[in-house]
Amino acid sequence: MRKKLVAVLLSGAMAAATLTGCGGSADAPADNAEQGAEEAGAEEETGTEEEAAPAQSADSIVSAPTELTYIFADGDEGAKASMNEIVNKFNDTYPDITVTIEPGNGGAYSEFIKTKDSVGEFPDVMEMRDTAMYVRAGKLAPLPDDIVSLFRTTTAFDGQVYTVPFGGENTNGIIYNKAYFDENGWSEPATYDEFITLCQNIKDKGDMAPLVVGGQDIWHMGFWFHKAYNDQVLSKDPDFIKHCYEGTKDFSDDSFKAAFEELQTILQYAQDGWISTPDAQITTFLVNDMAAMMYSGTHMFSQIAAADPEFEMGWFAVPSPDGKTRLVGGGGAGGLAISAEAAADPDKKAAAEAFIKFFYQPENYKIYCEKLSAIPATVEEPDLEVMDVFQEVIDANATADDLAPMWNGKVGENELPPDFRNFTYKTLIEVLQGTRDIDSACEELNKTWKVSMESFNPVTGVGIE
Repeated sequence: MRKKLVAVLLSGAMAAATLTGCGGSADAPADNAEQGAEEAGAEEETGTEEEAAPAQSADSIVSAPTELTYIFADGDEGAKASMNEIVNKFNDTYPDITVTIEPGNGGAYSEFIKTKDSVGEFPDVMEMRDTAMYVRAGKLAPLPDDIVSLFRTTTAFDGQVYTVPFGGENTNGIIYNKAYFDENGWSEPATYDEFITLCQNIKDKGDMAPLVVGGQDIWHMGFWFHKAYNDQVLSKDPDFIKHCYEGTKDFSDDSFKAAFEELQTILQYAQDGWISTPDAQITTFLVNDMAAMMYSGTHMFSQIAAADPEFEMGWFAVPSPDGKTRLVGGGGAGGLAISAEAAADPDKKAAAEAFIKFFYQPENYKIYCEKLSAIPATVEEPDLEVMDVFQEVIDANATADDLAPMWNGKVGENELPPDFRNFTYKTLIEVLQGTRDIDSACEELNKTWKVSMESFNPVTGVGIE
């Protein structure tokens, strides 16, 4: 029996809007259109007839109608729309499989997944963020080679890949007011020193802040922190965190102090009151001529365009002081995953793997990448219709001297202890505000690190289950 279209469990008008206009795929199995209710009449001794079970397509990938639960972080409207569209296309293409989206509760997503796990409702397919934790807990299934091979880069745990990226890691760069630059005869800086000179020129002009920073949201500080940390620390020692676990280095290292010094130099050009400005307001500063530049990811392109369709955006990567271009990018540890429990069921395993492959087919993946300004992570790239600035980011990823996840996205022996990231950002803010000097900040980080290592040390195995 042909199943009914799945009801996507997202709230209000967004669900209604995204459920309309969903069509089938040209790649549907040839006999799906013929699949209907078939009856096998058999005359029993009593003279009654029975209906046989619904017949499956000859080339069906499952042996019986199969249902999958799918959860992703739905805080972004573009993510909701694209996920609904792709899921409904999949359900139309595979009438014997039903993928049902459950709301992911946006910003509380990590806690939401933990809660679902604690009550025995861990999803079959999910957006996974805390990958290392769930791999160690045995909650995720390794992905097969025919999925892993679809991607340029993936992150392995002891030789096994458990997630595939939604897109290249969110590349940070300077998004700027192009019309303002043109009016003043300013060009994109080719070196770090030229960038600092540009900031000073805008500050001297006095009609707007050189940079807008959303310091009220602690995670926003990670954009700039990683920039300086990558410049000063990772460029010299990619295994700095591992060496801190081993005790051969600590946060009093000159390279780490240099990262703080670089941030002091740059953040002096942030707008007044940056510490109390939420990330949600930085677009307002840019489009209303209150700041000339922001440093953020490609997710901001659509937000800026929505706030002011006439705003002329430019983009450039900030060169490192040594002249290299180091960018956040490539496949990180997070992404689509299949639960170990689902993988233990042959039908669910086959259905889940088919869903992931379907998601990354160029014509479907295109929907996601365009909605979220995501940099394609697949070997076979979709044909995107994107803004010029977004194409610049894609091109920059292809030519960068270094392309890697943020410092808190590392796994294995370079994985950070829980909560150490946010403590570092809070300490950084104290330094930038002038309430703490760099030496005392580094001492405080060393104390916190020692305490953190008592319960988590992937080098020695402490805290690794």
